[in-house]
Amino acid sequence: MEKLFSSPVISVEPDSSVFEALQKMQFKFVKRLVITDGTKPLGIITERDINKFLEEDKTARAVDEIPIKHLMQKNIVLISDGLEDDYYQCASKMENLKIGSVILVDKNGDLSGIISRTDLVKTYANVFGGKYLVKDFMSKKIVTCRKSDSLKFVLSLMNNNKVSKLVVTDGTGLAIGLITTSTLLNHSDYFTRGQTRSRDYLLPLDKEVIVNDLLEDSLVTIGENEDLAKAASLMIKYKISGIPILDSNQNLVGLISKTDIVRAFSYVMPHEQLKLRYQEMY
Repeated sequence: MEKLFSSPVISVEPDSSVFEALQKMQFKFVKRLVITDGTKPLGIITERDINKFLEEDKTARAVDEIPIKHLMQKNIVLISDGLEDDYYQCASKMENLKIGSVILVDKNGDLSGIISRTDLVKTYANVFGGKYLVKDFMSKKIVTCRKSDSLKFVLSLMNNNKVSKLVVTDGTGLAIGLITTSTLLNHSDYFTRGQTRSRDYLLPLDKEVIVNDLLEDSLVTIGENEDLAKAASLMIKYKISGIPILDSNQNLVGLISKTDIVRAFSYVMPHEQLKLRYQEMY
């Protein structure tokens, strides 16, 4: 089996501001940063962590005045970088602990890399074709919004449901798009105008902007009976984190995400080992 894909590790120090962290995420095209004291990992921060904190924090501080250490997750999971080929170990930890990445350290405990959900999705797409169908791991709990909804409502909906993506539907319930925290960040005044100190950093200052204004022209979908590896390939190809699932009548029946692919990854290795043992016995 080929070497595990791994992400470039981007780090910041604990006293760096939320503004500095957001800039790094934006310009390095990553959704999470490792917090270090220079060499050793202390925590991790994601777009969703920042989004949730700023919605709940009632102080008047601007984002360039808030140290990232006040937001970071300290319950990080570390593995030795000599074990980075252990696909199952990474997937199992992500699934069981409900985390989005595993940090790699060298023999001295210094930061050496990071394995994210995206890395495991790449590997699944390349290695495990024909093992499972989309419907075997799709989520039937779909959080939706309408194309006419306000961005403030969308942010609240994401945080209340603890999700980072919503399926956008039209008046008939037909899926027409997907909106994520990354979508909001990429269109925010914080980066398009550069100087705003607004606490609603994810929201354009023009309050007339609605969900429909941020939707792209095409939506990637997949059938429930398609190979799960195809779904993984589509996520990597189009750089998306989730795909709405349609039945044979084009009705929206579920959503498949990178988290679901990781869950499948955590099952496929033990299943393959059991199948091999059974074949050896008979």
